[in-house]
Amino acid sequence: MKKKKSFMSSIAAAPHIFWAILFIVLPLIMIIGYAFTDPEGVFTFDNVTELKDYVSIFGLSIELSVIATFICLIIGYPLAYIIARSNPKHQKIYIMLLMLPMWTNLLIRTYSIMALLDDGGFINTLFNTNFHIVGTKGAVIFGMVYDFLPYMVLPIYTCVSKIDKHMWEVASDLGCNTFQTLTKVILPLSLSGIISGVTMVFVPSISTFYISYKIYS
Repeated sequence: MKKKKSFMSSIAAAPHIFWAILFIVLPLIMIIGYAFTDPEGVFTFDNVTELKDYVSIFGLSIELSVIATFICLIIGYPLAYIIARSNPKHQKIYIMLLMLPMWTNLLIRTYSIMALLDDGGFINTLFNTNFHIVGTKGAVIFGMVYDFLPYMVLPIYTCVSKIDKHMWEVASDLGCNTFQTLTKVILPLSLSGIISGVTMVFVPSISTFYISYKIYS
């Protein structure tokens, strides 16, 4: 019986193993191969040693990603908390409004932001100013926050909404005010959502290598 069960488990796992090999293992092997070979296919370390020319760019990417992630957390946690504490009938509407911009392609959203922040764009025209915003660190951070904020809000909202509503009452009965309830009860219980949100924002933010390269250069 155990052998039969083991055989069936192997058959069930076969598609997943095939998928992992095809789309995870093989691409990694190809990347390693390209990293240590030249265009003629000869083994070389030149590709690796040339990375030293991009150290400053990698540093800029990390800097912008950390700032954008921190801003997303500062904005996203209160927003997720407010949505989770709102009327259940309204929560779906709020989540839909939060997700609505993500229905548009990331490239289109990025170019739309550039059009708004351009020297002759909507913002400068509206306020009759001549601020140069596009191509600065502030513009990139603003774009990252705009694009990745939902990735911070959703995990935290999911985590906070699952917290027993009686926790607020219990904390109040034990003498906690609203701030103490939030910091000593809700925040620790929603830590997993914060970690997920930070990861989901930081990883795509740090991958915007080309944007950071264009600013630095």
